[in-house]
Amino acid sequence: MWYCIYSKDNKDCLEQRLASRPEHIKRLQELQNKGRLLLAGPLPAIDNIDPGPNGYLGSLIVAEFESLEEAKIWANNDPYLKSGVYENSEVSPFKKVLP
Repeated sequence: MWYCIYSKDNKDCLEQRLASRPEHIKRLQELQNKGRLLLAGPLPAIDNIDPGPNGYLGSLIVAEFESLEEAKIWANNDPYLKSGVYENSEVSPFKKVLP
């Protein structure tokens, strides 16, 4: 089943985000290589694809897991959460309708 992982950034964490990004992306690429990643990306803090020093508000990931518990375990091991980029992450089931 698909699961939505919505994570909210802590304030002033852009430096930590940039430092942890390679590990974070590696995990997402692993899901993608297994065909389990529907989408993933950050939420810019301003209305611009490159928010520069304004940074991000958080991230959204939609990926396939065997269960809600597995999705939560995966989310709780995110390098962004471990390094203090994320304030928290919420995981919920997601039903893909379109496209």
